[in-house]
Amino acid sequence: MPELPEVETIRRQLAPALEGRRLERLEVLDPRWSEPAPPAEVEDALRGRVIERLSRRGKYLVFEFEDDVYLVMHLRMTGNLLLGREGSHVRVRFGLDSGEELLFADVRRFGTGVVLLGRDALEDYFRARLGVEPLSPDFTAEALRELGRNRRAPVKAFLLNQERIAGVGNIYADEALFRAHIHPLRPVGTLKRPQIAALRDAVVEVLEAGIDSRGATIDDFRNADGAEGAFQDRFLAYGREGEPCVRCGRPIRKLRAAGRGTYVCERCQPRPRPRRA
Repeated sequence: MPELPEVETIRRQLAPALEGRRLERLEVLDPRWSEPAPPAEVEDALRGRVIERLSRRGKYLVFEFEDDVYLVMHLRMTGNLLLGREGSHVRVRFGLDSGEELLFADVRRFGTGVVLLGRDALEDYFRARLGVEPLSPDFTAEALRELGRNRRAPVKAFLLNQERIAGVGNIYADEALFRAHIHPLRPVGTLKRPQIAALRDAVVEVLEAGIDSRGATIDDFRNADGAEGAFQDRFLAYGREGEPCVRCGRPIRKLRAAGRGTYVCERCQPRPRPRRA
């Protein structure tokens, strides 16, 4: 699933082509994309409006139209937005007044689009779903400590909880925990202040590195121009099962944490001690 760096990469690529342009044509080819709203209702709400800004919140891409009308898109597992290119499995077509066409292609049909009317509706939508933005000034070590205070959840599960931290997924959680020397199964409430500070810095570091590399392509992710991301070439932990740790040489292990395949060096990221009865 595209995570924050992949969505931010797409936003940065599309913004110059979309902002200030009028949406002259919208074809929702797959009704599942806009459920429960019918395609015709979505098309009528957006057609003819100017896209004033393209923004992002967590893993969501937000088309901000004139008159406080918003289209909130989630790419889910296999969704891709392609500008000026043909593609297969096209679910939605956006026709711009520039003559260019933006396609939403999605093999598994999990991607969604929601139209929201008014800034309050947009803020309520995200308030119910997302926590702090990890690349914002609000994401401090102290804020992270407060979010995890007294919680027994494994730190990997904590990082994946979008209601706590918006935009971090499986890949970037593994990479951040490796850099912070923290085992994924460590209860988040037991982390010491220096560990919390290291984790905060590691999350920011890996997200910024992912954006700098234009995302990571494991299976389906493509940039708006159809190219693959490159962050997979810089992984230190994720996907490296059996390979030597770049720090100590011990083989990277794969285990299950938060229901997800998780990669860890258990020498550099010591496993938490069992709790005494």
